[in-house]
Amino acid sequence: MQNNEHISQSVRLAMEQYFRDLDGETPSSIYDMVLACVEKPLIEVVLVHTQGNQTRAAELLGLNRNTLRKKMKSYDLI
Repeated sequence: MQNNEHISQSVRLAMEQYFRDLDGETPSSIYDMVLACVEKPLIEVVLVHTQGNQTRAAELLGLNRNTLRKKMKSYDLI
C-alpha cells in the first residue's frame, strides 16, 4: 500500500502546484486534464513492462484489450 500512498501524494503535490501556478486564473476541465496527463504515461510504462503485449497490458490495467487499443490510438501509441 505504500506505493499507492506515494502515487496519491505525488498527485496531491502536483495539483497543489498547479493551483499555485494558476496565479488567480480560473481552471477548467481539471478532471480530464489530470486523466490525460496520467493515462498516457501509465499505458506507456505498462506496455514496456509487458514488452508490448497488449493482452497482458490490458489485464494489468483492468481494461478490455479493445479499450486499451482505442486509448493507445488516441495517444498515438500505435
